[in-house]
Amino acid sequence: MSYLSGKTFSRSLMIALFSLMLGLTTLPVRGQQRIYSPISIKSDGPISDRLTDQDIPTGEGGFAKDYTIQLQRGDQVAIDLTSDEFDSVVLLLGADGATVAENDDGPDGSTNSLLFSRITETGRYIIRVRAFGETGGGKFRLNVTRLRPVN
Repeated sequence: MSYLSGKTFSRSLMIALFSLMLGLTTLPVRGQQRIYSPISIKSDGPISDRLTDQDIPTGEGGFAKDYTIQLQRGDQVAIDLTSDEFDSVVLLLGADGATVAENDDGPDGSTNSLLFSRITETGRYIIRVRAFGETGGGKFRLNVTRLRPVN
């Protein structure tokens, strides 16, 4: 090995090691999680689903599942989340991730969730279903209703 090729090799090795240390090189990762992809809701109506430990970690020991819905300015929505298996929480998030509305326990005194919101800006919204704290998961029913004014 000549001096020049040894110097080039050493430099290449140093660049490769430096890139690895900075995270500039992407290496395959075993068991890599799937990319965030909320479930699209096309229209009003009930959805039966299940909250599991394969859903989005909340950072509070529980998990969440997201749904997207297109809403129009002036829409009034009622979002009803019921479960016999966990203490439910429902959130309505704007496209920027800001919380528009949230409800933990419904007006009937149960651990089901019911929220009402008037939409002030047309756009895509996220409905987040989650368990309160570390209460786990299980089957749930989500019902989104657009409330229409009586003429």
